[in-house]
Amino acid sequence: MRRASWQKGKKKVLTITGCISNLYIAFQILLANMALKIIGTGMGRTGTHSLKLALEELGFSKCYHMEELVNHPSDITYWEDAYAGKAVNWDELFSGYQAAVDIPAFIFYKELMLQYPEALFIHTTRDPDSWYKSFGDTIIKQSKPSIGQILAMSIQLPFSAKMRGQLRVFKFAGKFLKQFLPAGFADKEKTIIAFNEWNRKVLEYIPKEKMLVFDARDGWEPLCRFLKVPVPQQPYPHSNTTKEFNARKL
Repeated sequence: MRRASWQKGKKKVLTITGCISNLYIAFQILLANMALKIIGTGMGRTGTHSLKLALEELGFSKCYHMEELVNHPSDITYWEDAYAGKAVNWDELFSGYQAAVDIPAFIFYKELMLQYPEALFIHTTRDPDSWYKSFGDTIIKQSKPSIGQILAMSIQLPFSAKMRGQLRVFKFAGKFLKQFLPAGFADKEKTIIAFNEWNRKVLEYIPKEKMLVFDARDGWEPLCRFLKVPVPQQPYPHSNTTKEFNARKL
């Protein structure tokens, strides 16, 4: 009788132990799915939007990009807190995302590296002169709206919470731009020095085995080899050209 009772008790313990083990495994899988797997460290206008589309095509969906922040401006509180050195719930911000590229994510690559130690990094690059022209023709140009655009926005702002949030997003991006280019964008030589210095610092900080230096002109091959995924049949994405960027409406 005692033996049968002991055996019954043992089975209960084993069952409970098994349940706990399964729950632990499920929890670890959940955490793995929540974590960012890929972090982009390249400046805007180095092919970051094309990379976003490429990563999503390869199954790393969704990919966080400045586009997401503009569409969901309430996220700006996370980035403002990060900029101020406050604690940020990164998992909450990136819920549903497997990758993050472009501004503002690339600014905080060190913080994200600590939060997601298993993540891989992709550093998009571009010829400095080509980057300078593209940056000036898009981001800088859009940061200087015409009087007509300012008047139109002033009329809409009181009636659009989303637009007010977007304005806050652009102010945040402008703050970083001033810090990145204290001498201003017009000085091409100093701007390109700042661009090259950013690239150097990133590449020195992140371990080489976790980093891919990537030029969009190289297409799928190096990207897929680095991520260990099959090469798609369709051409590598080519998006967010200067024309497309400037034609975009909020």
